[in-house]
Amino acid sequence: MKIYTKTGDEGTTSLFRGGRVSKHNSRIEAYGTVDELNATLGIAVSEISNDEVNTILSVIQNDLFTLGADLATVVDSGKNSGNIVRTDDRMIERLEQFIDKYDTIVPDLSNFILPGGTKGAALLHYSRTVCRSAERRVAELASADEIGKNILIYLNRLSDLLFVLSRYENYVNKTPDVIWSK
Repeated sequence: MKIYTKTGDEGTTSLFRGGRVSKHNSRIEAYGTVDELNATLGIAVSEISNDEVNTILSVIQNDLFTLGADLATVVDSGKNSGNIVRTDDRMIERLEQFIDKYDTIVPDLSNFILPGGTKGAALLHYSRTVCRSAERRVAELASADEIGKNILIYLNRLSDLLFVLSRYENYVNKTPDVIWSK
């Protein structure tokens, strides 16, 4: 299979399980931003030395491929749409378990914090902001078209987890969070 197909040379792309749309279509913007989020997590993994955190990030990266396929498949696409793996409750519950675990480890917050600390923590903060951007793109898509019911929930929980993991990354590296000074 060749890497280039030339089918997108006119500014359109194929949806999973059929149909072509403009490359600036809100569905493409949504799963493109999820892909960008996945890439930022790859950068974070390359800088974080904590195996436990990297294992979680690997799980998330795989989840994001599922979520991207979910977004790239129109809900009522009919033909073979039942074979598509969708973002499910189990994926959300797993994020909530991670949040609960790591939030009890890091010190309580009494101030707003700025993105920073270790390079790994800063990259997790960056991933959190890209996650919020993906969430906005998906919300825009959901206002115009039907999407899987768990996609927005997953992205919302993921941004919370990335915040907690950034704080954990600072904590295990004995680096204080950067406090916002008013």
